[in-house]
Amino acid sequence: MKTNDMIQIQESGERTEQEKALITLVREMGVDMGEAVRFLRVGQRAGAGSLTRAEHYISLGREEMRKRHKTVSFHKAVEVAIEERKERRKRTQRDLTYLSHRLMRLCPGLSRRRIRTILAEECAEWIEHAFNTPSQRKKARAALSCIFSSAVRHGWCTENPILHVIAPSVRERRIRILSAEESQRLLSAAEQYRDGICLPAVAIMLYAGVRPNEVMRLTWEHVCIPEGIIRILPQHSKTGGARYVTISPRLAQVLSHAYQACHPASTICPPNWTRHWTELHRLAGWEPQEGNPWRPDVLRHTFATNHLKEHHDYTALQYEMGHRNADLLRTRYVAM
Repeated sequence: MKTNDMIQIQESGERTEQEKALITLVREMGVDMGEAVRFLRVGQRAGAGSLTRAEHYISLGREEMRKRHKTVSFHKAVEVAIEERKERRKRTQRDLTYLSHRLMRLCPGLSRRRIRTILAEECAEWIEHAFNTPSQRKKARAALSCIFSSAVRHGWCTENPILHVIAPSVRERRIRILSAEESQRLLSAAEQYRDGICLPAVAIMLYAGVRPNEVMRLTWEHVCIPEGIIRILPQHSKTGGARYVTISPRLAQVLSHAYQACHPASTICPPNWTRHWTELHRLAGWEPQEGNPWRPDVLRHTFATNHLKEHHDYTALQYEMGHRNADLLRTRYVAM
């Protein structure tokens, strides 16, 4: 029955049996007749005159409301994302925790927001507000992407809005590497310091490009001089992927004595490695107070630059470094 017909039912004193049945049905539903007419008018307008189309719109709205109820707060999504990554390295968990909690602390209302209702524009504004440098904002964007990706897997939101947020461009500074004289000075200091307990770790970073945190996780059972390789296991790698690192003749020469003398289960780095490493920097001439600080990745950059000079092969260097592609080598790691 059309909306105009229902209005005529109310105005007319005479009603057909069909009209009486319709009025009875509306009353049994507990709906006021005026409200029923207003609802029909709204539906008619929404459907551009077609009640069938209006019914379709109502169905879509009902589905959207169901989705909105199947969601969680941003704070809950953060907790789940961190829990799902509990097997990752402690630094990964620490960074995700710090970045997400800083966002919730500095952006009022974010922790209580339903994660399904958060828009890309809002994410961009929060990142801009909570973090000051391009590098920090890039890390915050990556952390949010982890949180939303986890929420999508659980069905708490339909898509990851961070995919629509442009990553901040980070201007890379000029790469600093060690000169031949500086490298020799560091190796000489390592030989002299405490009977050379730091020398194997220093040589592996300088001659194989292994990351400092990866070296700290290595034991001598991962080193095989006869085969000329060092095995980097997934749980030791920054990226979570395993790889073999080549032992060059020079590295083999440095490692050979310790390789034969040390127990396979003992670590490459001595106990209290951080303290020894800091002291070694000072003995080799790197003093922050004198404007000559030690740069954490300088040995890795030095290896990459020297390897490319000698072999002219980005693919081989990419494999040694454990990168997914050579783009990072071309733009960041190699000092040309």
